[in-house]
Amino acid sequence: MGVPRWCLDCRLFHVLVLVCTLCQVLFGSVAGQTAQLSVDASPQNGQMIPEKMFGIFFEELNHAGAGGLWAELVSNRGFEAGGINTPSNIDPWLIIGDESNIIVATDRSSCFASNPIALRMEVLCGASATNACPSGGVGIYNPGYWGMNIEKSKVYKVIMYIRSSDAVDLTVSLTSSDGLQNLSSYTITADKGDFAEWTKVEFDLQSSERNTNSRLQLTTTKNGIIWFDQVSVMPSDTYMGHSFRKDLASMLANLKPRFLKFPGGNYVMGNYLLNAFRWSETVGPWEERPGHFNDVWDYWTDDGLGFFEFLQLAEDLGACPVWVVNDGASRNEQVPSATIAAFVKDVVNGIEFARGDPETTWGSVRAAMGHPEPFQLYYISIGNQECSMQYYKEKYMKFYSAIKASYPDIKIISSCDRSSISPVNPADLYDVHVYTSSGDMFSKTRMFDNIPRSGPKAFVSEYAVTGNDAGRGTLVAALAEAAFLIGLERNSDVVDMASCAPLFVNDNDRRFNPDAIVFNSWQHYGCPNYWMLHFFKDSSGATLHPSTIQNYDQLAASVITWENSNDGNSYLKIKVVNFGNKAVNLNVSVTGLENGIQTFGSIKTVLTSGWLQDENSFQQPDKVVPAASPITNAGEQMGVVLYPYSLTSFDLLLDTSTSKHPQFQSILHPSM
Repeated sequence: MGVPRWCLDCRLFHVLVLVCTLCQVLFGSVAGQTAQLSVDASPQNGQMIPEKMFGIFFEELNHAGAGGLWAELVSNRGFEAGGINTPSNIDPWLIIGDESNIIVATDRSSCFASNPIALRMEVLCGASATNACPSGGVGIYNPGYWGMNIEKSKVYKVIMYIRSSDAVDLTVSLTSSDGLQNLSSYTITADKGDFAEWTKVEFDLQSSERNTNSRLQLTTTKNGIIWFDQVSVMPSDTYMGHSFRKDLASMLANLKPRFLKFPGGNYVMGNYLLNAFRWSETVGPWEERPGHFNDVWDYWTDDGLGFFEFLQLAEDLGACPVWVVNDGASRNEQVPSATIAAFVKDVVNGIEFARGDPETTWGSVRAAMGHPEPFQLYYISIGNQECSMQYYKEKYMKFYSAIKASYPDIKIISSCDRSSISPVNPADLYDVHVYTSSGDMFSKTRMFDNIPRSGPKAFVSEYAVTGNDAGRGTLVAALAEAAFLIGLERNSDVVDMASCAPLFVNDNDRRFNPDAIVFNSWQHYGCPNYWMLHFFKDSSGATLHPSTIQNYDQLAASVITWENSNDGNSYLKIKVVNFGNKAVNLNVSVTGLENGIQTFGSIKTVLTSGWLQDENSFQQPDKVVPAASPITNAGEQMGVVLYPYSLTSFDLLLDTSTSKHPQFQSILHPSM
């Protein structure tokens, strides 16, 4: 395993941390501490961690999708956000010119029955000297989601629908936020009557310059009336070609998630069912999707990022999709069990969309979208932490029975806790959410130590340190969460899956703090807890070894054996959180190894910083990131130093060419 380039930049800082730590130990400002870590690495005592142990959870909040992971640059592209009554608010669209030369208003003239709103633009000025339009023309512009990031030489695909009985001479431009810098333009011309019916217009714009705060302009100097609908600008260079913002999707891919839970959370429910996520309204051609108001997090979503796209994202990431379904409940309403049948059928139809043959009703819709092969959907979560609601248990059984009858291989996740699961209320997994302070999160390292080892397993689908010490993503929050994950790893015989929450936040719309990844239209960075997750990305499917710590209760540790798929090397990974303010001299003792530890090739990686409340930012995106360095004393018996308030992993390269135990070799090679 090589040393990442970003780690090298941090080495000087961590040398200083080590010097400071040694000074503290030597001069008594913080007393040193000694502890012992004993590891039983014998193969017969190892335990396989579930293949899908660590994944990610995406919820549409903080503009995580709209204006974030979904790469569409136009906000309110279909003019539907203002509602069905017209005229309506067209925010964030604005006019170029004034009311003496242009009037715009929505009406219900769209060619799409499911989203009937279109924009009517009446241009009062023209080319004549007595009624000339201003220089550059009049029209409308869209600033996107707090500015469009337009990159030099990049190509942007523009699609829009136009209708006009008049001749058309329309300039479509990408410009700076004030309209003074023109980045790229295209002129649409048509004779009178050419656009008498709604017409789809497509073309590419290639930018001559870069501007991170750009806008889309539609301008003309020609008198007349033009209607617009479904105006889209999409970068041509997206993740896997599937319209996900490349830099943000790559951040997810680098975590090697084994599952993707979507689309929420409260977003699934809505404050009212009127605004709940309805999967069937988010599939098919994007122009025909009605969109909906995300009333929990207070913004419009055009549902370009819909059910199909979530399934596609999971496939692109190599992750198993976990669909959270609406079970007839919002945050303020409940459909009683007696009338829940339509909701149950809707979920079964959704599974058919994901998995059905192309000849089936809903499978054919998926195939028409370009994916004839079924998606690998094997997990369904019924509702969102609704066990205490009046009708949940009755409704749950109707969903459970209907899904299992048609798809017996699907694992069903209950919102109820383990104590409520029984033969009459069965579940394959039960959902657990943990939101608490850093100190309490560290103490929950042992949360699953004493529960019965049989029965349904836990799916810890949401966890986060919250409160004052969480800030906008602090070191101490990341360390507490790391200790919690170590506890889950050690209890992976009763915990099957885990994911943090929330995943993304647009810095312009912080509805929930902290989050793993922060972004705006052109920048992004990982918070300390994002970098913490990298320490666990090789754990799924690895072998967990028994280990014990003695002499210091501020440590949490786990030990696994994992194989690097890039080079085929095997490593014994020791992860240790030091949640105390003392440097720790840790004596490591490993017994039972089938193969020895090589002298060279082992790596130590440390996540720490100078202050517990340190955070990353756009100005200092690498303030708290892992730093890697070679281990010079790698062995089955070794002494290491753990910095105060740190997460450290020791990846010890195993010598797989020879075995220390001939009896194991003879099992693998009977001829010996």
